[in-house]
Amino acid sequence: MHAGGQRFESACLHSDRVDPVRLVWRGSFRCWSTVRIGVSMHNTVRIAMWSCSRNCSTAMMRSWESRHDTTVVDEPLYAAWMVATGAQHPMREAILQHHESRWEQVVAQLQGPVGTPILYEKHISKHLCAHMDRAWLASHRHAFLIRDPWPMLLSFQRKVEQVTVAETGLPQQAELWHWLHENLGIDAPVIDARDLLTDPSAMLPKMTAALGVPFDPAMLQWEAGRRPTDGVWASHWYDAVEQSTGFRAYTPSTGALSRELEAVHDACLPAYQFLHARRLRPVPSIC
Repeated sequence: MHAGGQRFESACLHSDRVDPVRLVWRGSFRCWSTVRIGVSMHNTVRIAMWSCSRNCSTAMMRSWESRHDTTVVDEPLYAAWMVATGAQHPMREAILQHHESRWEQVVAQLQGPVGTPILYEKHISKHLCAHMDRAWLASHRHAFLIRDPWPMLLSFQRKVEQVTVAETGLPQQAELWHWLHENLGIDAPVIDARDLLTDPSAMLPKMTAALGVPFDPAMLQWEAGRRPTDGVWASHWYDAVEQSTGFRAYTPSTGALSRELEAVHDACLPAYQFLHARRLRPVPSIC
């Protein structure tokens, strides 16, 4: 279960430099591999991107992975959330078999040594459960990726039969943004998916500047296909992003929600509006 982490420790943990290799997470901590790059393991910038469900969060992860100075990890708390909630998501057994399900171990690894200057973590906000200690959040820089709940729920409707307000992740995003503000003094940048997809060449530099790292034009495009860094759930959820080579252009979503999902929409809309009011603006004139 933990052989990958043990191989990493024996090879790298007691060295000040990893040269000339870059450590890459494969499948959220179960195994490790390397690609060439020389970099110090100290002073890593750790970025936690907190997304709602059914968003362009995997495309955002692809964008960061296109940088030569960044290691990415895909939804590291997913399996721990499944154990805590009993959620019966697609591929549940495979996820629990292939991914670390003890949140304490996940957090320890997120705070451990990394062979690149930047560690980018794709999180779904609902995966941060109430029983999980939040002290580790102080070691990270944070950002939020939001989406209008109507198109989000339309996307959900095509994949699963039932969706609750908690499944959207929007209330958890709003709560976590407020917690970071109150407890750590962080006003984390918020990126709306519509703004990002409308003009990624404008929004990505705004985002990286807000996070205190330089923009890299490589973030605008990537090669199609699956990645070894993708979670085992990729075969169920990542069909569209696997065909992509960059952020898809924004197109309005059309369609009707069921009566049940309309109620979910109305319940989580205030959380979206709270975050939307705090988002990075594409241009000063847009409100």
